[in-house]
Amino acid sequence: MKNLKTLTATLACLLLTFLASTAVMAQSITSPNGLLKLTFLVTAQGEPVYELSYKNKEVIKPSKLGLELKKDPGLMNGFTVEYSQTATFDETWSPVWGEVKTIRNNYNELAVTLNQKAQDRHIVIRFRLYNDGLGFRYEFPLQKNLNYFVIKEERSQFAMAGDHTAFWIPGDYDTQEYDYTQSKLSEIRALMPSAITENASQKTFAPTGVQTSLQLKTADGLYINLHEAALVDYSCMHLNLDDKNLVFESWLTPDAVGDKGYLQAPCQSPWRTVMVSDDARDILSSKLTLNLNDPCAYEDVSWIKPVKYIGVWWEMITGKSSWAYTDDVPSVKLGVTDYTKTKPNGKHGATNENVKRHIDFAAKHGFDQVLVEGWNEGWEDWFGKSKDYVFDFVTPYPDFDVKMLNSYAASKGVKLMMHHETSGSVRNYERHMDKAYQFMVDNGYNAVKSGYVGDIIPRGEYHYGQWMNNHYLYAVQKAAEYKISVNAHEAVRPTGLCRTYPNLIGNESARGTEYEAFGGNKPFHTTLLPFTRLIGGPMDYTPGIFDTQLSFLSGEHSFVHTTLAKQLALYVTMYSPLQMAADLPESYERHLDAFQFIKDVAIDWDDSQYLEAEPGDYITVARKAKGTGNWFVGGITDENPRKAALSLHFLEPGKQYVATLYADGKSADYEKNPTAYQITKGLVTSKTKISVQLARSGGFALSLIEATPADKKEIKKWR
Repeated sequence: MKNLKTLTATLACLLLTFLASTAVMAQSITSPNGLLKLTFLVTAQGEPVYELSYKNKEVIKPSKLGLELKKDPGLMNGFTVEYSQTATFDETWSPVWGEVKTIRNNYNELAVTLNQKAQDRHIVIRFRLYNDGLGFRYEFPLQKNLNYFVIKEERSQFAMAGDHTAFWIPGDYDTQEYDYTQSKLSEIRALMPSAITENASQKTFAPTGVQTSLQLKTADGLYINLHEAALVDYSCMHLNLDDKNLVFESWLTPDAVGDKGYLQAPCQSPWRTVMVSDDARDILSSKLTLNLNDPCAYEDVSWIKPVKYIGVWWEMITGKSSWAYTDDVPSVKLGVTDYTKTKPNGKHGATNENVKRHIDFAAKHGFDQVLVEGWNEGWEDWFGKSKDYVFDFVTPYPDFDVKMLNSYAASKGVKLMMHHETSGSVRNYERHMDKAYQFMVDNGYNAVKSGYVGDIIPRGEYHYGQWMNNHYLYAVQKAAEYKISVNAHEAVRPTGLCRTYPNLIGNESARGTEYEAFGGNKPFHTTLLPFTRLIGGPMDYTPGIFDTQLSFLSGEHSFVHTTLAKQLALYVTMYSPLQMAADLPESYERHLDAFQFIKDVAIDWDDSQYLEAEPGDYITVARKAKGTGNWFVGGITDENPRKAALSLHFLEPGKQYVATLYADGKSADYEKNPTAYQITKGLVTSKTKISVQLARSGGFALSLIEATPADKKEIKKWR
């Protein structure tokens, strides 16, 4: 009996020792609301591992963390936990512009310092757990044995708990301008575009690689989103899928020689993010990406303003006019172009007459700015020639009078928007940047649309590598010195940096409206972008195409895969402080009653409420205009018609509003009758319910303006 008691006591002691040891190795935190749980441990081999659950359901199964270094043992194993710290943070901050007036930044944090004894060095892995998801990053403190180092590959894993439905675009280091594919994870390899698969060895990218932001849905109704935040001095992350084990692993964009990143301690990686909820609307309303970025870097932000604009652009995209002044290639000597011996092609869009016509239209209808592309010399041979010195960004064509046009615009209360196409010659842009921005200031410009079409010069660099990511941020920071806002096209996808640098007022970084002239976008495309591309920041999608059949063109052409009413809805569902009415002025003049919504809709908001959402199917959102009591609602659907039942519960109780509903007509169809719409008006309150029928690839837009005493007498109640 004594021996049994001794054995029992010994076993109990060993068990307590094991549990104590396990407790040190495995650490957990929960989200502020207790629904998400993050667990971290170090394996017997010294490998860092984490897992994530939501309401006791697996979201991320045990997944390894670490980095493979070049000519170095790496930062993947051999670790022990040196110490760990937990913290709680809760603040409310106000964005310069945004979907809401204030944002709550509330998380629980676990920071684990890992010691790699064999190399005598340490790193920190920091986890922040919010109610809407997880962010984690690697931190590299200053130390003797980890100073300068080269990343061969980051090995952050995201092990999926099932064969989820994914909404994805293929991995590509130079473009995100793909239509989305919906499939099971196990089907991605078979559905990958052949061009990506065939070039996989050349691009060192696996045929199951996809881009973030990646939206997933589980069989039991969880919505999961994988992305990154605060991409600074680092390569953009793609995700490579082990489709047998359903494990995603980070795959960084390489440079010209195949290296994935050059770091010097002290430094840190971007945040890797996992959003999760059982309600799709929570993904759309999440501010996790913004919260993981640093606060605004500028003391004075009074010069940063949301912009609603038109432009000399769509006519070029559709081929009605051209960027180039002549069809000839003019002679160039010592960087000076001689246009005196060339003949105008008669199709140049950026002429004094045409720009003045757009300025007049903008002034008449209350638009802030007019974008003009093709205004400057160099467009005759700008693309595909590997020219280093392409544009100087200050010399106009003979038929574009900079000072006269800006003066004319100013007299009408309008500004011109600058366009800087670099043609991928980044070194050329940087050598001209100060001069170009000063030219803008001298001539009354305060916003620029920049472009990076074509292969990057210096050759071999990719659009999403560390070198280019540093350039994009440099351009934004330099622009701020001149109080200029930037709308970057073909740049890396946003990761919330607009919080820190709010003059980054927009990006393209996805397949936009221009592709409607090049074969079209899938009808469900705009129901997915808010779940994917917009997770990182607003997009310059350029909506508002009324002439969806492009009737002004002769011969075969594409058509816009949408109804007119859906184009109106995009001004609400596709959030951006930079909104373009992209069609030609004459197209709007044929539908001035519908155009009224584009004129009325706000571009900066105090509140946003996502009323219904399902990725790839439909979205309905209501937004309250900043500084007013007015609301605007937009709803869109995919290729399937549907009925939206809309409750106006978000309106202030006891008040009446004039509701103007712009909806698909009874015979509307995006292919057969896209311009059929109907407009209904009436008085409503917070108790009103509205039913709206959406056509195939259709939509509706609703303005809700606080009623005046006269409105209450003249307008009938909503039927």
